[in-house]
Amino acid sequence: MFGDNLKLHFAGAEQVNFAMIAQTAGVKYFLFTVFLFICEQFGIKHYSPPKGVNFYIPSELCRMGKHVIMDSGLFTLMFGSKAGNYDKQFLERWMYALAQTVIENQLSCTCVEVDCQKVLGVEEAWYFRNKLRSLIPNNRIINVFHLEDGKKGLDRLIEFSDYTAISVPELRIHKSKTYKEDVYKLAHYMKNRKPDIDIHLLGCTESGLLKKCKFCTTSDSTSWLMINRYGQLKTSKGMRHVSGINTDILNNVYPQCRDVLTRCNIEVTGQRLAYLARYYISAQYHKSLYANAAGNQD
Repeated sequence: MFGDNLKLHFAGAEQVNFAMIAQTAGVKYFLFTVFLFICEQFGIKHYSPPKGVNFYIPSELCRMGKHVIMDSGLFTLMFGSKAGNYDKQFLERWMYALAQTVIENQLSCTCVEVDCQKVLGVEEAWYFRNKLRSLIPNNRIINVFHLEDGKKGLDRLIEFSDYTAISVPELRIHKSKTYKEDVYKLAHYMKNRKPDIDIHLLGCTESGLLKKCKFCTTSDSTSWLMINRYGQLKTSKGMRHVSGINTDILNNVYPQCRDVLTRCNIEVTGQRLAYLARYYISAQYHKSLYANAAGNQD
């Protein structure tokens, strides 16, 4: 499924025009969050797309690439813009809604677990871990290691799981001086303990880490979206403002972008066309960047 090297998954695929433009630019691996598909069941409002634009239904997302990961949306729920205090009963309901989405849509994607160690504790996380496995037995599940698990919990997780994840942002925050080496050591330890285990690096696209951790299976990032969020593209020569993108390059990708806008029922205007064209260029660039660091991304 993955080939013989780490595959970078383009996150943010839950929004139709972004996902389609990345696919058109040649991206084969995606990550989307279930948050947008279930949050209204819990009275949580989310971003509304422009009139006439719909989010992909999950089953369509899962047909987009060679491998698709569905995130649990727990980070947004607990620490993002919709953060709040959620108890075990609420998170259980969230887990059941996640599982129901998978079952009703017959999703083939890999699912990130409800890793609730930070709010409910390590043992409660094991309850959710075992329960989700019983709810969606036909889907692969990524089980996430957090610092709260400790060495004993890590060994238990390796024994239990065939697909684990390391939260790179968590280590970056809590071990800022050593996190790169810590990520490598953790991944190497997992692989030595269970050679056939798959490892996902959450939120990691740093070239140095990717090169060191080629033996891992997957990673994900929203870095490709930064070009429109901040108006800049990170290149080998430093940050480059979008105003410096060659006009001929934009013109060359306009036809593909115009087609995506039309299929998404979005009015084709010069501003929207340029906006999407920048995502197309960013997707192509980042795919090439990841190929240089981690190997083939096809």
